[in-house]
Amino acid sequence: MTEMIRHFVAGSSVVGTPERSGPVFDPATGAVTRHVAFASPPEVDAAVAAAAEAAPGWRSTSLARRSSVLFAFRELLNQRKSELAEIITAEHGKVLPDAAGEVQRGLENVEYACGIPNLLKGGFSENASTAVDVHSVRQPVGVVGVISPFNFPAMVPLWFVPNAIACGNTVVLKPSEKDPSAAVFLAELWKQAGLPDGVFNVVHGDKVAVDALLEHPAVRAVSFVGSTPVARYVYETATARGKRVQALGGAKNHMVVLPDADLDLAADAAVSAGFGSAGERCMAVSAVLAVDPVGDALVERISERMAKLDVGDGRRGSDMGPLVTAAHRDRVESYVDAGVREGAELVVDGRGARVDGASGGFWLGPTLFDHVRTDMSVYTDEIFGPVLSVLRVPGYDAAMRVIAENPYGNGTAIFTENGGAARRFCEEVEVGMVGVNVPIPVPVAHYSFGGWKDSLFGDAHAYGPDGIAFYTRSKVVTTRWPDPSHGGVNLGFPQNS
Repeated sequence: MTEMIRHFVAGSSVVGTPERSGPVFDPATGAVTRHVAFASPPEVDAAVAAAAEAAPGWRSTSLARRSSVLFAFRELLNQRKSELAEIITAEHGKVLPDAAGEVQRGLENVEYACGIPNLLKGGFSENASTAVDVHSVRQPVGVVGVISPFNFPAMVPLWFVPNAIACGNTVVLKPSEKDPSAAVFLAELWKQAGLPDGVFNVVHGDKVAVDALLEHPAVRAVSFVGSTPVARYVYETATARGKRVQALGGAKNHMVVLPDADLDLAADAAVSAGFGSAGERCMAVSAVLAVDPVGDALVERISERMAKLDVGDGRRGSDMGPLVTAAHRDRVESYVDAGVREGAELVVDGRGARVDGASGGFWLGPTLFDHVRTDMSVYTDEIFGPVLSVLRVPGYDAAMRVIAENPYGNGTAIFTENGGAARRFCEEVEVGMVGVNVPIPVPVAHYSFGGWKDSLFGDAHAYGPDGIAFYTRSKVVTTRWPDPSHGGVNLGFPQNS
């Protein structure tokens, strides 16, 4: 019997009553390494109750004390980041450098939250009216639910949880059931850092646990990252019950390569952004728009670089690891089959790729299609795997039309040496995050992450200033006090003071 991964509630590891559970795989071998307990609604209720009980005390905790806990958590995370990276690789499959990079980007968000005394400062207007002062404050919303995806089991929780906690909220995290151990590791670090019991809780599970969080009356806000259909469901379900929601959905990220671009730089970027973490990231480049006449030369350079990629066990120094599950691998592979049927030119076929790993691993090598049309499923759908499509377009305006007509608006990039073209692109493109000669324009922690159109449901982006605003409610206080020198209560002040 394999080990059961437990929930973490009120500062303790809790097995609950796991009538249902799921397997956790090592994607590089295909072996089941552990099982994870799936929470029932009563078990979610218990976690929310623990968070609700801890909320008044944590809300009243001074900013100085909150900040000290965050600094302690930051130090522990920094000291043990290599352990966390190993956990991520063992359950997700991404290579160790990718896993380490994920932890580092999450750590940046912790560091941002450490500045919470400054981030929560309100405004003050003296004499807004005669003898009337006005000031504003930001106060926590209460219990926050966080639902995070499999592709970044540490980074995405660290987008949300540190800011929510820093603002004085308590949290219930539901991580992906595919790779849940990173969330438990983070919970243990929070406890070691001195966070009071109940402020951060973890419940595992599937849709049953998600629905219990979305419908619970004590949960005041929900943060989510996942596919667009599920993001829409989360948004509609939770907002119908009066909750504030930030639900980040799917993507089809375009990379525009203009004729004046450095094609070696663009090819390097396309390979790293298309196949890093096996393409299982919402900011992966999946569609390259090659503006005539660069298509042939660009595809040649990309395919040359792909031939040098080593696919294998992420613990062996490979460039790309397996996909997270066999079912997901089969789904991605079905898109390769569909692309061939629909007439795209298969330049590099990742099916049956040679790998440095066990035969039972969930392998699919990097795949490149050329001459893709916008009506093909390899373009229309978010594949979420190592499949890169090249579309030939006659000019800049045609590339902009392709991006504008796509329902997603998460991230995009342009490769050019023309500053005027780049500036125009940044102004005109209908996408939330834009890179200029940067293929994966993930904002640093003191900005905010989020897309447009079907890539975001709700108004608030993740982390940064939007995160602080999302996890707090603004209150404006208007005050006027009696003045003893004008007929008010005599408090012993000299009349002419």
